[in-house]
Amino acid sequence: MAPLVALAGARISFGGPPLIDGADIALARGDRACLVGRNGAGKSTLLKALAGEVELDGGARFLQPGARIAYLPQEPRPAAGATVGQHVAAGLREDGSEHRVAALLDRLWLDAARPVAGLSGGEARRADLARALVGEPDILLLDEPTNHLDLPTILWLEEELASLSAGILTISHDRAFLARMTRRTFWLDRGRVLMLDRGFPGFEAWAADLAEQEEAAAHRLDKRIEAETRWYNRGITARRKRNEGRRRALDALRRQRRERIKAQGRAKLAAAAAEPGGRLVIEATAISKSFAAPQGARPILRDFSTRILRGDRVGIIGSNGAGKTTLLKILTGQMQPDSGTVRLGTNLEMLFFDQQRESLDPEASLWKTLAPSGDSVMVKGAPRHVVAYLRDFLFEERQALQPVKSLSGGERSRLLLARLFARPSNLLVMDEPTNDLDLDTLDLLEEVLADYPGTLLLVSHDRDFLDRLVTSVIALEGDGRAAEYPGGYSDYLAQRPAPREPQPRKAPSRPEPVARGARKERLSFKEQRELEELPARLNALAAEIADLERRLAERDFYGRDPEGFAAATVRLAAASAERSAAEERWLELEEKRERLASG
Repeated sequence: MAPLVALAGARISFGGPPLIDGADIALARGDRACLVGRNGAGKSTLLKALAGEVELDGGARFLQPGARIAYLPQEPRPAAGATVGQHVAAGLREDGSEHRVAALLDRLWLDAARPVAGLSGGEARRADLARALVGEPDILLLDEPTNHLDLPTILWLEEELASLSAGILTISHDRAFLARMTRRTFWLDRGRVLMLDRGFPGFEAWAADLAEQEEAAAHRLDKRIEAETRWYNRGITARRKRNEGRRRALDALRRQRRERIKAQGRAKLAAAAAEPGGRLVIEATAISKSFAAPQGARPILRDFSTRILRGDRVGIIGSNGAGKTTLLKILTGQMQPDSGTVRLGTNLEMLFFDQQRESLDPEASLWKTLAPSGDSVMVKGAPRHVVAYLRDFLFEERQALQPVKSLSGGERSRLLLARLFARPSNLLVMDEPTNDLDLDTLDLLEEVLADYPGTLLLVSHDRDFLDRLVTSVIALEGDGRAAEYPGGYSDYLAQRPAPREPQPRKAPSRPEPVARGARKERLSFKEQRELEELPARLNALAAEIADLERRLAERDFYGRDPEGFAAATVRLAAASAERSAAEERWLELEEKRERLASG
């Protein structure tokens, strides 16, 4: 299928070293792809370049005439004074219907008359999603779409995206979301874009293989430099003219090694542990809590009891507004229940990771955030220079004196983790710690929390993170109903009474398939025709790609025809994407034909 938008040889530098250098990426209708990479690698910048919001310093952007792109930014960008309804309606096509605005607002539980400026993080995310979806785009670019969403809304979003014919490219840290929603993976690594023609579940093994190959190539280069240096030092005095050529070759090898960009290291996360307290950490007995509402008291908890012991890892899940943060505050003694009792254990040293990162002063520098009155941070009882400690969390030395407000969302999360983990604790309370973290840092955070000797209370919407980490789940089901289940999120689904998965309050329902009788199924006429025509299409694309590669390899092509060279580069990226899509479609149809024939 022909690509609707593509970048060929894209280069973006923002006046310094290139952030993106020679990137090729193409998207067609029906694509399901993700873009992965480290925080700061340039993923959001690349998405903005595809959306046309960032100009390229080099290379070309292609957009099929008439194709419509919708872009969901990582951070909300509400128009001043706009209502939710106006904000969403701005995403309509010129011939779009206002009824679609109302329908999406209803399904996402948003009030059209509310000012956008007063929305919570989750509400603002739902409003931005509605704006992106309302225009029925041909290409949908999503930057962290699940951030600040509760689990029911994530499940609704997965169903909604699966029903679309649009091509979708997603940046996300939510492994469960990526595993379900992707069939192709783009990896932005040190300015390059590498493509895996499989979904995210195959990414980590593939990336590990590439890292091993790169390490082997670097080792071979080092050995070659070592051999050439030994030869050079021994033989330079004789056969001087012949030696000059090898000396130049040796200099070139050394330059190649200097210029080789090494992979960014992992953050060095480690939580400082306090002396263990008593075996009992928290005991809540028959606690209830309600808040006043226009329609009367709104129950958050009704007669809920739990007993949390040292070393337990407890996940807390529920819809936005169900009372997760309220439960955390009651369990940690920051809020009193209306009835019932809460007993805290002895010698508790508690640390709190807040969802909104409100404990960070946006005007303070990173240095002052970690070391308010000096140049050292106490880490596990020993002083560390603040700059060295910042490097452990992947910050550069130049960032030490920058204000917190200059950081990206992922960098703010890393800074807050750096400040928290320097302090000893035996009870960690974490409210949505995974928002904005890249997958590598998320993996490392999981390892740190798994090794943490204290007790963990964790609010999260990340199903995979919960499954890997927690020993029990407290589910807030609304109307004051709360229950605790042993195991992770998947165990909760298996144990919870029907419905087996959290359902959106007004999610669109899908009709059950209607029985067609005993007639044997087969490919439709259109599918059979498509299957027959695809081999010829693949051969034509292969020939076109070979011809384009031959033309682009001509030394004088760019000099005599720069515009033709740029057009051929864009077409090569597009043809390669078309061939990948055609191959995938042929395999899909052939597998379906074989399945139906054997059934």
